[in-house]
Amino acid sequence: QVQLVESGGGLVQAGGSLRLSCAASERTSSYYFMGWFRQAPGKERELVAAISRSGSNTYYLDSVKGRFSISRDNAKNTVYLQMNSLKPEDTASYYCAADRNPGFTRAKEEYAYWGQGTQVTVSK
Repeated sequence: QVQLVESGGGLVQAGGSLRLSCAASERTSSYYFMGWFRQAPGKERELVAAISRSGSNTYYLDSVKGRFSISRDNAKNTVYLQMNSLKPEDTASYYCAADRNPGFTRAKEEYAYWGQGTQVTVSK
């Protein structure tokens, strides 16, 4: 079973940037889509961004469009989430997830593999 390990979270002031990384224990090219979800206290886990196996197709939550960018390096088995112009409402635990099924989905139930999460806190 693949292991996903996130890193790069931390505390940043509003307007700042962070880059999250998700390192996989096996080839990321095995997964059709890889995504970054986030969950704030008391809220549902939501898909923030996702990227197809080839990298040619991406999805972004409306509230992060133009600020976040997802990318993947299959040679390094790593997926990245570059987060710019961070806002306090971006504060959450961020999780990397992988989906073996063809076709895109926002449903967290369809992503079979998850990392342990990394905390992102944006101060005012």
